[in-house]
Amino acid sequence: MKVAVITGAGSGVGRATAEILSHAGFAMVLAGRRRAELDESAAIIATAGGEVLPVPTDITQEEQVEALFARTVAEFGRVDLLFNNAGLGAFGPVDEIGVDTWRQVFDVNVTGAFLCTRAAVRIMKAQEPQGGRIINNGSISAHVPRMNSAAYTASKHAVSGLTKATALEGRAHNIACGQIDIGNAVTPMLMGGGAGAIQADGSIRPEPNIDVADVARAVAYMAGLPLGANVLTMTVMATGMPYVGRG
Repeated sequence: MKVAVITGAGSGVGRATAEILSHAGFAMVLAGRRRAELDESAAIIATAGGEVLPVPTDITQEEQVEALFARTVAEFGRVDLLFNNAGLGAFGPVDEIGVDTWRQVFDVNVTGAFLCTRAAVRIMKAQEPQGGRIINNGSISAHVPRMNSAAYTASKHAVSGLTKATALEGRAHNIACGQIDIGNAVTPMLMGGGAGAIQADGSIRPEPNIDVADVARAVAYMAGLPLGANVLTMTVMATGMPYVGRG
């Protein structure tokens, strides 16, 4: 049995991915800050007969991340997959972003992903058989920003750097690392639903979106590859969203 750790697993992309990976035979370790939501995700998996362990975790806290992975190994013996899914959005004009907000976004999106990656790599290098896979949740904003998204966009560019650096360092240890960049999946962070999203010309327009299940299937594809093959980057998005041609 393979073992997967998913952060931000209490809702949205994290929950949907946990469900589909459980059906694929992974034992699931679910991490997130809110115990009630984690328990809901765990109940869905357990009801379907999957092995699941919810571990409330604030990924910005080093000791909590270390405890998460220590408990994973104690329970299941190894880590085969880490999905760095947890993320925080903050939006507003660059000249109005507070330093505390900037730091909070980077603490979750970058430092949290780093702490989880570091812990997973240490385990993957030491376990037998050696190796594993790390998938980072990037964003279309890792490539092209939206208006009023300086903190979020900068953090996702940093995630891309972490992905490439981890992929490079992991080669010698049978560790694959890739990134999925998501556009307009229906989650609490979605921009473009409701009244719409601000466009480059300042207008507000609704945009097409996709279900989180579509994203989960893409993550599952990446996770199901043999370690000798890697999707370094994948973009999954609503076909009609104004990504190609933004401006």
